[in-house]
Amino acid sequence: MTADLGGPSALRISLDVSAVPPAPAGAGRYIIDLTAALARRPEAALTLVARRQDGRRWADLGGSSVVRASAPGPRPLRLAWEQVRLPGLLDRWRVDVHHGPHYTMPERSRVPVVVTVHDCTFFDHPEWHERSKVRLFRRAIRVAARRAAALICVSETTAERLREVTDVRVPVFVAPHGVDAGRFGPTEPSPGSDAAALAALGLEPGLPLIVFVGTIEPRKNVPALVSAFTRLAGAHPDARLVLAGQKGWGADPLAHALGTLGPLARRVIRTGYVQDGTVPALLRSAAVVAYPSLSEGYGLPALEALACGSPLVTTSGTAMAEVAGDSAVLVPPGDVDALAAALDQVLSEDPTGEARRTRRRRGLAIAAARTWEASAAEHIHAYRAAAGR
Repeated sequence: MTADLGGPSALRISLDVSAVPPAPAGAGRYIIDLTAALARRPEAALTLVARRQDGRRWADLGGSSVVRASAPGPRPLRLAWEQVRLPGLLDRWRVDVHHGPHYTMPERSRVPVVVTVHDCTFFDHPEWHERSKVRLFRRAIRVAARRAAALICVSETTAERLREVTDVRVPVFVAPHGVDAGRFGPTEPSPGSDAAALAALGLEPGLPLIVFVGTIEPRKNVPALVSAFTRLAGAHPDARLVLAGQKGWGADPLAHALGTLGPLARRVIRTGYVQDGTVPALLRSAAVVAYPSLSEGYGLPALEALACGSPLVTTSGTAMAEVAGDSAVLVPPGDVDALAAALDQVLSEDPTGEARRTRRRRGLAIAAARTWEASAAEHIHAYRAAAGR
């Protein structure tokens, strides 16, 4: 069936989408948006390897792609299935190349395999991750660096660090994430729609919002953002800190930081996981988007903020700085004083002033060039190299 998709010369690609959770973030969003972009390319014939009972989601997303809802649900079973059952299925499906978009690969596959490495913090900062994931993904990265047909890194920052932490013996392609221009832009889709979306989150209109979007986990450095907020709250009495994202692993430090706020706690709003349609409204409405993560493979929320024309404060020396450059205000990782000063600077500056307008113009230009179509094209290069096509 896959041989007919995309024409006789199409590259037959199997893409493992089985690790995407019901409430996707980070790598899950990468897989979803990449799948949609690849499905639109005539030279790609996609077979999507999904979890059992999860096929409908991918059938709707992947257009004419073939969906194989064959993988078990629980992670340990899924990882074992990838090694034991998937290689034979890839042979049966007659694909040209298989893509493992989340570190792991079927190690005995006769079909060439491409693997995405998102970041190297499992080596650099194991304390930021669950212990079981550190063991799993360190080994997976080392195996892929030796045995994959090609690797994809999501940023130059990640590619450079990958070569430093492990012995890379295969070609490495850099394919930066894109941004969904249909959702993320400086203009709301209809008058009043952003205000309605904020009201649904319990946010009052007209207040200056400091917005963080992301999973709450150690490397996001959200407790430092709370500390920075306490230092500027007096100078900006109407400001609110909005923490939008689901609770991940290691969220106790944030709970402790919030517990020390006293009366200021009423000015910190935790929304939990925010649906896809609401995130752009939240970013567009921000007086400043704060993304103080200590390290990321890419940092997609930073790019999404730029696409919305929002002022951005993020971390120097990281993949976010690689993406944003001088369109953002950059602060050293972990420096609470610098973070507070940068947020205060943006909240205090003239929204129509030259500095703000220049950063906004540069950010919109960066976002316009970072599309999922461009990312998919880079992935196709890696697939063709792996398949010898």
